[in-house]
Amino acid sequence: MEFDYDFERAERNEKIKKFFLELLVMIIAIAAAVALAWAITKFALEKTNMVGDSMAETLIDKDTILINKMAYLRKGPERFDVIVFEISGREHSFYSIRRVIGLPGENVRILDGYVYINGEKLDEPINVEELFIEGLALDGIQLDEDEYFVLGDNRNDSEDSRFANIGNVVGEQIIGKAWLRLNKFGFVNSLNKKEDNPEDKDSEQNIPDQ
Repeated sequence: MEFDYDFERAERNEKIKKFFLELLVMIIAIAAAVALAWAITKFALEKTNMVGDSMAETLIDKDTILINKMAYLRKGPERFDVIVFEISGREHSFYSIRRVIGLPGENVRILDGYVYINGEKLDEPINVEELFIEGLALDGIQLDEDEYFVLGDNRNDSEDSRFANIGNVVGEQIIGKAWLRLNKFGFVNSLNKKEDNPEDKDSEQNIPDQ
């Protein structure tokens, strides 16, 4: 009994199967890469730009910032973190970048150019000017359990929690931590730091008598 087997046709079919298998693998890899990029943008990292000079000299207008959107999944911002939060305007929402000064449950007051937290003068690790505009914090602001008081590092040219159009920032507004400055590479929280000076310790001073 003769057995007629077409080896050329079988080889051609194997090549076709291999081609489609490789094509399928490539499509799956591309889809996975797109899904990963979407997930990173949605849940982990996002780029934004600094608008204006309210955070000078730490950040200046048009600086490109990478936001770490995973930073506060387990716990909220810490004092002096630079955060990115959303402000809802009349027509659209936009991002704002400011530094956390007051934490939930604290009382924040600005007096004679300085910030006081629960009656104690705040010793800040960054280079900032004395405050000439106290705004809403002149008589003290009591923060609720999910509220943060933020200031711009350019203290006398910044819209921040001292003003009603910004106010205290609540947790659901916070997009994430301003992590990296990309155009002039640097970790945001390490920028504009004071040099250590052991003789410049006044954080234990209390609010002066009125």
